[in-house]
Amino acid sequence: MSANARIKNIVAVDSRAPVFDIERVVSELSAVRQQWREARRRPTEPGGRELPSRDAVAQILADLRGALFPMRLGPVQLRQESEDFYVGHTLDLVLHSLYAQARLELQYAARYQAQESADVEHLALQIVRSFSRALPEIRTLLDTDVLAAYQGDPAARSVDEVLLCYPGILALIHHRIAHQLYRLGLPLLARIAAELAHAQTGIDIHPGASIGTGFFIDHGTGVVIGETAVIGANVRIYQAVTLGAKRFPTDAEGNLQKGLPRHPVVEDDVVIYAGATVLGRITLGRGAVIGGNVWITQDVPAGAHVTQAGSQQQIQQQIQHFPASDT
Repeated sequence: MSANARIKNIVAVDSRAPVFDIERVVSELSAVRQQWREARRRPTEPGGRELPSRDAVAQILADLRGALFPMRLGPVQLRQESEDFYVGHTLDLVLHSLYAQARLELQYAARYQAQESADVEHLALQIVRSFSRALPEIRTLLDTDVLAAYQGDPAARSVDEVLLCYPGILALIHHRIAHQLYRLGLPLLARIAAELAHAQTGIDIHPGASIGTGFFIDHGTGVVIGETAVIGANVRIYQAVTLGAKRFPTDAEGNLQKGLPRHPVVEDDVVIYAGATVLGRITLGRGAVIGGNVWITQDVPAGAHVTQAGSQQQIQQQIQHFPASDT
């Protein structure tokens, strides 16, 4: 077949291709967006995107993982004699990118959340500088988490395996970074960082949660840790554990009251086994052991062991106090 014949066949195929009413859909989507903005009194965005970018935050986190653990999570070709150069170059890129995203969040907050106007660029710079100074502390905390996982899991062959493979460690790398951003006044960037880890690992840790040294999440899928949870040192939890809220107080107009302490306090050396649900601002005392699939809504004393079997025994003891039915 000649070249001209082939071209004629292509044109014929193209002419029979389905046609979509793109212009109509674009117009209707534009109307929907405008309706949304007017309903919420949102102005247009002539200056471009006004919110931080999820993709940009993902790249920042990937680079930070490499800067924190260069010979394990950095580039494949990296040599130890080049570690400091790589870390310095990477941090220079990361901190400039973080500064740009911080400015977007602070500008957004000032515009839409009735915050006092401030020098956003100066504030963003101060926050990012403070964050950079916290990186050695973050690395130190993560070292305790990696060691806790290695020592707490008989299947772990090395600390390197833990760092490279365990979803709980990936979630904690994100959390240690996100918590610092949260504390410094960038809750949106912190939440994006947390949700990126959630999507990858199935572990949902709110960046506001305070977590002590040596935290080990074994397996991890389905773990939920709420915003105001406080977790002490050397705590170990397993998959499907929830540290959640029992109730959500509202104001006089029925709106949820935000920021109130509503999640558990877990003291040092506590172990919580798979499927346990711990709700409300209660305290699990030091060294307590919570068995699998237990539902806890009251304080647990230090050193106590709470299991399903124990709970069933307590229920049976209560039943025995009632007289037998006549029927």
